Amino acid sequence: MAERLAWLAIDAGNTRVKWALHDGATWIQRGIALNSEVEGIASHWPAFAPGTRAIASNVAGTVMAEALRHAAERRGLELSFISSASRQRGVTNGYREPAQLGTDRWAGLVAAHASMAIHQLVVNAGTALTIDALTRDGFFLGGLIVPGPALMRRSLDRGTAGLRLTEGRFDAFPVSTPDAITSGAIQAGCGAVARMAAAMAERGFAPERLVLSGGAATELAPHLPLAATMEENLVLDGLLLIARDA
Repeated sequence: MAERLAWLAIDAGNTRVKWALHDGATWIQRGIALNSEVEGIASHWPAFAPGTRAIASNVAGTVMAEALRHAAERRGLELSFISSASRQRGVTNGYREPAQLGTDRWAGLVAAHASMAIHQLVVNAGTALTIDALTRDGFFLGGLIVPGPALMRRSLDRGTAGLRLTEGRFDAFPVSTPDAITSGAIQAGCGAVARMAAAMAERGFAPERLVLSGGAATELAPHLPLAATMEENLVLDGLLLIARDA
């Protein structure tokens, strides 16, 4: 019976809130709002079948949590927020303090392992770039957090006197400042992914695939050391699995 419940899954990140409605069989509607627009998010949600519940991952702080609670209340939804567990859906959390792992990363790991139980890198390229190592038996070895490409570019704009934020293009050998900034941000992110892939291989867990999601995914994908499997709604998929487990 629980498998047929309708769920509204919400992924509140550093910049955007993504949501999707699952009717118990398939995803039927999705949407995205900027964090600054979250107060009106409930007006964009569709009509809900009786008994629909809501589940959320929130890494955007307490103000976001309250805004989402109020939105759910206005639409008559029971909303729960996930926490990162020590073990769930076959995934074991390798963090020394499991609850410190970002819930978006945890949901992504759960979804990636459910999709395919192999050695893999789970990469989310958003405001932050997270690079997580997951073994075929579901053990999360650990991961990296670095600024995403857009945040890297903004840091140069704000932190230097002579490097203004100007759009450039990727070039292996940039010959203009905008191209140097754009290419440097992409290369830095891809370099971090390559280093984690090498570290996994050294431990005997050479990644067999790279799962990629996030707003900057298409920017990084052509330059990554492994061919990427694009899973834009990975966190939402993980939330649904966690909801059903609960």
